[in-house]
Amino acid sequence: MAENNYTFPHTIFTEYDKAHNVGVFTETTNHIYTEQTEYQRIDIYETPAFGKLFSLDGVIMTRDSDEFVYHEMISHVPLFIHPNPKKVLIIGGGDGGTVREVLKHDSVEKVVLCELDKKVVEAALKYLPNISYELKNPKVELVYEDGSKFVSQFKDEFDVILIDSTDPTEGEGGLLFTEKFYQNCFEALNENGVFSAQTEEPFLKKEWMVRAYRRISNTFNIARLYMGYVPQYMPGTWTWTFASKNLDPIKDFDPEKVKEFNKELKYYDEEVHVASFSLPVFVKKLISEFSK
Repeated sequence: MAENNYTFPHTIFTEYDKAHNVGVFTETTNHIYTEQTEYQRIDIYETPAFGKLFSLDGVIMTRDSDEFVYHEMISHVPLFIHPNPKKVLIIGGGDGGTVREVLKHDSVEKVVLCELDKKVVEAALKYLPNISYELKNPKVELVYEDGSKFVSQFKDEFDVILIDSTDPTEGEGGLLFTEKFYQNCFEALNENGVFSAQTEEPFLKKEWMVRAYRRISNTFNIARLYMGYVPQYMPGTWTWTFASKNLDPIKDFDPEKVKEFNKELKYYDEEVHVASFSLPVFVKKLISEFSK
């Protein structure tokens, strides 16, 4: 066997999932920014393979190279179902990627971004300009507050609510994964309101995926899990759950609206929209117990 003389560089970012004994590592060329905030540790690295990498508490949140997949899928799937989205609430997503995608829809008049940690927004604006630039748009209102408390103030207010949260914690899973929170989101939506939330992945965190889907399904009249290929997150596949009071993500989908869309998209199109709701057999089995 040939001798392997490769030596790993000293500047390695490692994300390690202790619960499942798996991890990923990425060579870095510069540790651009680090700060321990009141809520979490923020790190931003320059990497040869992926451009800038942004992590919270050692977990990758986004990367320059492939962030578009996640941000397009959480945004455009629900926005193309709503007949005329004007007012959008985003909870989480302080890097600004979801805001950027939402504002590609000309009908949107106002975006409220509720982010717990102001330092996330500040770091993104300074170090992640390709992702965060729409945070400066005058249509955007920035609110620094606990999203679960913030949304509970509203009734029949928003056309679209997007939950761009971090991963759940142990126990109840954090306030953004509870049935009470989803109920508050339901009440904050108007009659034709639509909702989408990141709901983890079906391999290492299948219990959380099913739990989140079940809670959303118990709350909304219509709930459908959908999937996408998101290489920045272990193990590379991700899910979101679309929900609404009366609009179906397939029956009420007009592919012509996507074909006529004049803004650049790198992942999402009318075919991906439909295909994302076609779930693998093992995922269907995981959620079948909780299907309506």
